[in-house]
Amino acid sequence: MRTDIKTCINQISHVIRGKRTQIELSLICLLARGHLLLEDLPGMGKTTLSQSLAHVLGLEFARIQFTSDLLPADMLGINIYDQKVSEFSFHPGPIFNQVILADEINRASPKTQSALLEAMAERQVTIDGKTRDLPKPFFVIATQNPLNQSGTHPLPESQLDRFNMQLSLGFPDFESEKAMLLENNEANELNTIINIDSLLKLQDQVDKVKVSDAVVTYVLNLVNLTRESNDYPNALSPRAAKALLTTAKACAFINERDFVTPEDVQFVLSAVCEHRLRGHLHTQSASSFSEHLMQQVDPLAA
Repeated sequence: MRTDIKTCINQISHVIRGKRTQIELSLICLLARGHLLLEDLPGMGKTTLSQSLAHVLGLEFARIQFTSDLLPADMLGINIYDQKVSEFSFHPGPIFNQVILADEINRASPKTQSALLEAMAERQVTIDGKTRDLPKPFFVIATQNPLNQSGTHPLPESQLDRFNMQLSLGFPDFESEKAMLLENNEANELNTIINIDSLLKLQDQVDKVKVSDAVVTYVLNLVNLTRESNDYPNALSPRAAKALLTTAKACAFINERDFVTPEDVQFVLSAVCEHRLRGHLHTQSASSFSEHLMQQVDPLAA
């Protein structure tokens, strides 16, 4: 694994104990220029993970608390008339930061949720007919509580598909939680490991990772099976196929390879595809559909 990425993971692992795989996948998602959805119970460390990622990468961070009365203007910004100069001046909202924590996104109204779509897809927002670019890099981390909790509104499948990955931290193991309870918080101060310019160069290098025809065929076989079989509630879209390939390239990159293997695809498959395949169904285990998909497609047949 790349030394700088490993150092980032090690630092965050001292804050988020026992969740090394989730931390690694979060960094992969960022390097692939994607967006991340964290679904878990309150108090599991979702906000801490978001803040830690921004800190070790030296990125500007803003937290937007999604509530039922949050308006799109509260997030995007607003034009205010300045009587001194007799013209409108734009006051940017918190969306104009490099890492956005959309906290409890499924507690806001669908109108406010949809205001994020242009920002996530185009890296820009349109306010009063004028388009404004967002900073680079731009990374949205949205958190949501389980739908069986009060006051939640399910995200539509079209918005779920905008998130490259969905992760769940889950409860820590006994030893990790014990270490967390006994530790001195002052000892867990984070240092900036990768600056903004270096991160942008890393993202460009991920784009250059080679993908063989066999790996592309493997990805397409996985995607097409969900469209042809009745075993999956939702089929994977072309956007999902692209997300699977770009995150697999990021996985190969952090492991110091300039080519993608089927194992890279398999490592990110559940995080990239499960929320798309499952939709709003919560009757099966979190990895059941993606595990079934891997069992059905042989990478050697590509």
